[in-house]
Amino acid sequence: MGLLALQAKQIFTPLEALADGVILIEDETIRAVGPRQELTLPSGVRVVDLGERIIGPGMVDVHIHGGAGSDLMEATPEALDAVSKHLLEGGTTSFLPTTLTAPLEKLKRSAGDLRSVIGKWREVNGGPRAEPLGIHLEGPFLSPDCRGAHTEAHLLVPSITLFDQIYDAGGEALKILTMAPELPGAPELQAHAAARGLRVAIGHSNATYEEARRAIDAGAGHAVHVFNAMRRFTHRDPGILGAVLTDDRVMAEVIADGVHVSAPALELLVRAKGVANTVLVTDAVSATGMSPGRYRLGEMEIVLEDDPVTGLLSCRNGEGVLAGSVLTLDRAVRNMISMAGVGLRDAVRMATWNPARLVGLEGQKGVLRAGADADLMLLHRDGTLAGAMARGRANFL
Repeated sequence: MGLLALQAKQIFTPLEALADGVILIEDETIRAVGPRQELTLPSGVRVVDLGERIIGPGMVDVHIHGGAGSDLMEATPEALDAVSKHLLEGGTTSFLPTTLTAPLEKLKRSAGDLRSVIGKWREVNGGPRAEPLGIHLEGPFLSPDCRGAHTEAHLLVPSITLFDQIYDAGGEALKILTMAPELPGAPELQAHAAARGLRVAIGHSNATYEEARRAIDAGAGHAVHVFNAMRRFTHRDPGILGAVLTDDRVMAEVIADGVHVSAPALELLVRAKGVANTVLVTDAVSATGMSPGRYRLGEMEIVLEDDPVTGLLSCRNGEGVLAGSVLTLDRAVRNMISMAGVGLRDAVRMATWNPARLVGLEGQKGVLRAGADADLMLLHRDGTLAGAMARGRANFL
C-alpha cells in the first residue's frame, strides 16, 4: 500500500484524544500519530482527509463463538474467513475464536484445526478482515451449577492430564483458559496452565468469595461475562461476584447487549471496576448478523428469536437457556454510552485497549501509536461505525 496519511478532526488513541490529528501508515504498520501541525509528512504520501469522522483503534473481541452463519467450532478456513469478514464490518479487527465445552475428542480436533488455520492466516490473501489472535478455551472445566448453555454431560473435573491432551492439539495458539476455581483440582490446573503461557480466567462458577479470592491471589486476573453464569451475590454471601467487583487486579468481561445484563447492572459494573478494568465482549454465536431461525453452537441447536423479556433478538438452546449473543462490538460501545452513561472515548477504550491489555498485546493491538499494527475504525460522532482497517487493509478507501 505504501505510505498513507489519514487526517481527522479527532483521534482516540484511545488513552488520549487528539484534535486535528494525523496517522501515518506504511503497509501494515502505524509509523506516526500526532497533531497535524506537529507531524511532517514525507513526500509522496497519499493523504486522505476523513473530515468530522473520529479515528479509533480497531476493536478486539476476546470472547466470540461465531457469526454470519458460521460456528467457530467448525474450525475450517471457510468458517474462520466468514466470521473474520463479518467482524470487520462491525469495526472488530482482531479476535480470539472461542471454543465451547464438547466431547473431549471433538474439543481436541477443534483446537488442533483452529491452531492450523490461525497459523496459516497471514499466508492467505483474503482482503480486509479481522485477524484471529489465538484460542479462548471456554471449558470444559466449568461448574455444573453455573454451566449456562454448556452441555453438562461434557463438563470435566479439572485435570492436568486432560488439559495437556487439549494443549497438545492447540499448542501455543491457546491463549485463555476459562475455568471454575472452586472445582477439585482447579488450583493445580490453574498453576499448570499459567506455566504453559495461558491466561487463566474465572467464569461459569459457583465459587464462594474465599474460593474466588484464592484464584485471584494465584494470578487469575480475568472474569468471564460478569453477572452471567455466576453464583448470585447477596449481602451475606458475596460469592465470586463480590470478589470480582472489589478487586482491582481483575478485569471484567461484560456482554452489553441489553439482554444478558441490565442497564443498572452495567452502571454498577463501571462504578466498581472503572473504565480501565471493564472489557466489552460479544460472546457472539453463528446467528449473529442473520435472520431469526435455527443455528448451531458447537454440537447443539440454538434458536434466534425475540427475547421474551426484553423483546430484543436473542439465542436460546432447547432448554430455554441463553446461548451466547448476537451482539457486535460497535453496538456494545453505543450501548455502554446509552445504558451505562460512559463517554464515547471511554466506551471505545473498553473494546480496544482494555481487551488488548488483557491478552498482553497492548503495544500491538487496540491502540494508535507508532509501531502498532495498522488496525483502526472510523466513527461518526454518535458512535456509529463508518469503516475499518485491519493491518493496513481498509473497507473505506
